[in-house]
Amino acid sequence: MQRYYLTLWLWMCGMMAVLGNPVDNLLNRIDPGAAKKFKTELVKSERDFFELDQSGKKVVVRGNTWVNIASGVNWYLKYYAGVHLTWNQMNAKLPAVLPKVEKKERHETNLTLRYDFNYCTFSYSMAFWDWKRWEKEIDWMALHGVNLPLAIVGEECVWRKMLLRLGYTEEEVGKFIAGPAFLAWWEMNNLEGWGGPLPLSWYDRQETLQKQILKRMKELGMHPVLPGYCGMVPHDAKERLGLNVAEAGLWNGFQRPANLLPTDKRFREIADIYYDELTKLFGKADYYSMDPFHESNDDSKLDYARAGQVLMEAMKAVNPKAVWVIQGWTENPRPAMVDGMKKGDLLILDLFSECRPMFGIPSIWKRPEGYKQHNWLFCLLENFGNNVGLHGRMDQLLDNFYSKNDSSFFTPFPSDARLPVAFHSSLKGIGFTMEGSENNPVMFELMSELPWRPEKFTKEEWIRGYVKARYGKADEDVLKAWDILIHSIYNCPAGNNQQGPHESIFCGRPTLHNFQASSWSKMKNYYNPDDTRVAAELMVKAAERFRGNNNFEYDLVDICRQALADQARVQYLQTIADFNAFRKKAFDKDAKRFLEMLLLQDKLLGTRKEFRLGRWLTDARSCSTIPAEQDLYEWNARVQITTWGNRACANEGGLRDYAHKEWNGLLKDFYYMRWKTYLDGLSAEMEMMTKPRPEMLGGGENSNKTADELFQMALPQDLNIDYYALEEPWTISRNQYKAEPEGNPVDVAKEVMEYLKP
Repeated sequence: MQRYYLTLWLWMCGMMAVLGNPVDNLLNRIDPGAAKKFKTELVKSERDFFELDQSGKKVVVRGNTWVNIASGVNWYLKYYAGVHLTWNQMNAKLPAVLPKVEKKERHETNLTLRYDFNYCTFSYSMAFWDWKRWEKEIDWMALHGVNLPLAIVGEECVWRKMLLRLGYTEEEVGKFIAGPAFLAWWEMNNLEGWGGPLPLSWYDRQETLQKQILKRMKELGMHPVLPGYCGMVPHDAKERLGLNVAEAGLWNGFQRPANLLPTDKRFREIADIYYDELTKLFGKADYYSMDPFHESNDDSKLDYARAGQVLMEAMKAVNPKAVWVIQGWTENPRPAMVDGMKKGDLLILDLFSECRPMFGIPSIWKRPEGYKQHNWLFCLLENFGNNVGLHGRMDQLLDNFYSKNDSSFFTPFPSDARLPVAFHSSLKGIGFTMEGSENNPVMFELMSELPWRPEKFTKEEWIRGYVKARYGKADEDVLKAWDILIHSIYNCPAGNNQQGPHESIFCGRPTLHNFQASSWSKMKNYYNPDDTRVAAELMVKAAERFRGNNNFEYDLVDICRQALADQARVQYLQTIADFNAFRKKAFDKDAKRFLEMLLLQDKLLGTRKEFRLGRWLTDARSCSTIPAEQDLYEWNARVQITTWGNRACANEGGLRDYAHKEWNGLLKDFYYMRWKTYLDGLSAEMEMMTKPRPEMLGGGENSNKTADELFQMALPQDLNIDYYALEEPWTISRNQYKAEPEGNPVDVAKEVMEYLKP
C-alpha cells in the first residue's frame, strides 16, 4: 500500500511539472517563459488575500486561491512593472528583470464573490467567440479577481435535448430556439425563434466550446454559474403538451415563451428533465442562474411564492448546497417570490449599483427594506447594447460603494447600521454586469480594485496610477487629458439615469430633433462637448511620444472618436438651425461638413481592429465552413447591430439601433446612407419651398382649412422616410469588410484634430 501511495505521489508531482499551476500557465500565455520570473504560492487562509513579496530575483505572489494569486499578479504588473493587461492587450513583453518588491504588500477582502457577465453580454459581445478568444477572456477574469462567472454557452444544447424528450420535432425546436446573436433574449424568456433555426452543427460547436470553458474556469478555481430552469416553455406548450401556462404575450413585438404554472402537476418532471440533460452535458454546479418573469408585468394567475418554492426545490434536488443567482432588475426579484426563502439560498445581483441601486443609497429603484435577509452583490452595469462611447460614473461608483447608510431598511441587521455598503453583512462581493464588454477599460479596472481597497479614495489619485500602468510611463499631457475626462464624460452625476454612453449623433435615424439613437437610453446632457475635444488635443500632442504603444493608440482613437462624435452633434444642430431658418446655402455647406465628419470618423476607426465591422462579421462567418450557415450567422450579426428585429419590432417595438455601433464600415455604408438620404431630402424640400405650392392656395382640398392649419403647413416639415426599407437591404447583403486595420492611428488622429480646430 505504501508503494502504491508513493507511486501516486510521484505521478502527481510529474503531472504538476508537466502542467504547471494554472497561474504559471496564465503567465506563460501573457509572455512565454514569464512564469520563471515569478514564484506563486497557494496558502490556506480563512480570509481572501493576495500578497506580493520578493525571493532573490523572483517576485513572489501568495494567495489563498488561484484567482486571488492571479489578482496579485495583475496588481504587480500594473503598479510595479507598468504593464496593463486588458481586452485590447492580453499579451505583453515583460522586462527581462522584473522590478523588485522592496516591501511586502498584502491586500485582504471580505468580498469573496466576484461575478462576471450579464446574459446580454453573451449575445452583444460573445455571440461568435471561439476558444482562442474565450481563453483570453478567462485570463482577463482571473487577473481581475472574477471567481463566479456566468457560464451559459451551450444552454441551447440542453434545451434541444429536453424538447426532443418532450416530443418536439427538430423543426419545432428550430422554431423555438433563437439564432446566435439573439440567444440571450430567448434565454431570458423574451422571444422565440428569431435569428434561427440553428443548424445542428452549431449545437456540436457550442457543446465543445462550453466544455473547454468550464474546464479552464475550474482549473483556476472559479465557480461557474450554470443556467437553471426557470419555468420557461414554448408558447404553444398548452396545446402541444397539455400544460397549464401563463401566457406571456409580446415583448417589443416578439412572441414570448410561456411560463409553466408552478402548480402544474408536470412542473417537477419537466424541471428534472432539464437538469438531467444539463448535468449530462456540463456537470453540476454550486450556483445556478434563473430570472423567471424577466421584464414582464405582474400576472394575477401566478402564485409567485409557489413559483419560487418549486424552482428552488428543483435546483436543490440536483445539488442541495446550490445557490440560486438572480438579477436585481426592474421588478425582479419579486418579494412574494423570495421573501420566504432562507438566507444563503439566494444571491441577488444588484445589477445597476453605480446608478440605480436597489440596496443602499437613495435611487429611483431603491427598495425600502433592501433585499432583506438575502445576500447580494454590488454590480457595475456601465454599458447597454455594447454601444461604443466613453462613459462612466466614477463619483457615483465610489460614493455608492463606500457611502454610509443609516436609513431604516438596515433594521434587520442592526449591527450593520451606519456601516458603508461595502461592509454590510449581506454584501458578499461585486459583479461586472455589462451588456457589452471590450469598452471603457478604465471603469472595469476601477471596479475590480474596490474589494481590495478598504478605504475610500479619490478618482484623482487613482487615475494617476492607472495612466502610468496603462501606458507604461507617466506623461503630463496625458494626465491632463485624463483629468478632464474623469471630471466630465467619466463622471455622469447622480440624478442622471441614462443607460450607458452618450449616444453618437451619427447612429440614430435622422429627424429634425435627433438626440438619443436608441429608444430607451434616457440620455441627458451632463458634460461640455468641448471637454472631449480638449482631451483629444492633449492626447494628440503626446502621441509621438507613445507611437507604437498599443494601449495608448487604442485610447487615442477612442478619445478622438468621442471628440469627433461630440462635435458632430454640434454640427448637426447648426445644420438643422440652417434648415429652420431657411438659409439654403448655409444648410448645404453645413450638411456637407456633417457628412465629411461621419466619413472621417469611419477612417479613424478603421485604424484599430476593435472598431471595425469586419471583425464582427468575420467572427460570425468563422463559426462554420458551410456557406448557407455562414450566411445565417452573418445575417444575425448584421441585424443585431441595426434593425434588431423585423419591421414591426424595429419600428413599433422600438428595438432599432439599440445595439448601434460607431464602427468602421457601418458608418460609411449604413449610417452615411441614412444621413445622406435625409439631408438631401431636406435640401430638396427647401428648394421646393422656393417655388409656387398649389396646396397652399385657398382652393380645392385646402379651402376649408383654418388659418392655423395653413400656417402649420407653411412651416418647415420633417421628412416621412421609410427607414426600415432603406435598412433591410443592408442586413441581407453580403459585401465584404476587412477585419484588419488600415492606416496609422496617430496619423489619422492628427488629421481628425486638425479638422476639428475651432
